[in-house]
Amino acid sequence: MKLKTIDVNGQTYAVVENGNPIYVHDDGKEIPFDAVASRNKISALNAEAKSHREAKEKLETEMKRFANIEDPAKALEALELVTKLNQKKLIDAGEVDKVKDEITKGFQKQLDEANSAKGLLEKQLYNEMIGNKFNSSTFIKEKVAIPADFVQSRFGQSFKIEDNQVVAYDASGNRIYSRSNPGEAASFDEALEFLIDNYPQKDYILKASGNQGGGAQQSQHQAGQKTMKRSAFDALTPAERHSALKDGITVTD
Repeated sequence: MKLKTIDVNGQTYAVVENGNPIYVHDDGKEIPFDAVASRNKISALNAEAKSHREAKEKLETEMKRFANIEDPAKALEALELVTKLNQKKLIDAGEVDKVKDEITKGFQKQLDEANSAKGLLEKQLYNEMIGNKFNSSTFIKEKVAIPADFVQSRFGQSFKIEDNQVVAYDASGNRIYSRSNPGEAASFDEALEFLIDNYPQKDYILKASGNQGGGAQQSQHQAGQKTMKRSAFDALTPAERHSALKDGITVTD
């Protein structure tokens, strides 16, 4: 990336926005660089790396206590045998496994119920946090030519909830980071714009650029065409496919 400059009376000056110099990236986008935020982020990452190193050293120290154990499997068997011998004071040794099985069954049922409830809550949380992001997205309202639910059907799987925050990942599984805030996860609209910019069929879902010259290209939606690429159609849910066909949309290869 290159620093954006301006010449005034024969002198070259950096272009600044809100106290931050603006850099031009390889794709032509102009992003202000916040040096203070970047320095703070680097300091935070260094502190995080230090804590990881200290945790590793602590674990290595703990592991030295077991350095003389040559066969971990036999050591575990011995521990289990000692446990059963202690339990024999209350229960006959032949009944220990039976009692353990009964206890396991009871806990397994509770665990299954808890996992089911957890899955339902996670689905509700996903719809609440990510679904609302699509529905209220300024980028979708201003730049995208298809409804928000169609956009979510195609790009929703790229967003996840981590540490109570919505984050996005690209097609290679890499987290999408912000250009304007280095080291921080991209905001929802910034991440969605990145995903759509790298989508091969983006011209079919983006609104026209607003240029009226001969080179201006409209999306099929803006041009009034009721057609949809097969790849985009296949990405829809069954209900959305039915709705699209009901609206008279023709699927093309």
